[in-house]
Amino acid sequence: MSRIGRKPVAVPPAVKISIVDRKIEVEGPKGKLSFIHRPEIGVAFDAAAKQILVTRPNDERLNRALHGLTRSLVNNMVEGVVNGYTKKLEIVGVGYQAQIKKANTLALQVGYANQVVLEPPAGVAVAVPDPTHVVISGADKQAVGQFAAVVRKVRPPEPYKGKGIRYEGEVVRKKAGKAFGSSK
Repeated sequence: MSRIGRKPVAVPPAVKISIVDRKIEVEGPKGKLSFIHRPEIGVAFDAAAKQILVTRPNDERLNRALHGLTRSLVNNMVEGVVNGYTKKLEIVGVGYQAQIKKANTLALQVGYANQVVLEPPAGVAVAVPDPTHVVISGADKQAVGQFAAVVRKVRPPEPYKGKGIRYEGEVVRKKAGKAFGSSK
């Protein structure tokens, strides 16, 4: 049995769960998320114990993989509507900065001739506490992580000076440049 798939997903009191056919809807203080699981996997909500159980029909390789995946996705939905998810990015480089344009639109000045303007997907909020830091938050873990990756890809950190957009706490290994003046 999948160790992850076997664990039940605990549902806090502030969360409402609805399972109709294969569609799971989770609603909480931070928002509402839905997910349609694969037909091979069974998902049941135990209202008395306040937990969600994920089951699989047999031990075929695909079903074993989907078992743990489905349980993780449901757990991420419950966690997202209760606490939400946050990704923090930092911008390194002289003159590199970020700012919020109209209504939740991120504008980046990262060494290109023009500003790069990015519109976050629905349910994802962007904040710029100072010009060199960007905070991306929302209830959907996948959407938050994907938008953070899109922002980082605008100017990934380069290995010589370390300039670019990186996740907070990300370590960028620097390379040595060409050595000038060393003649024999």
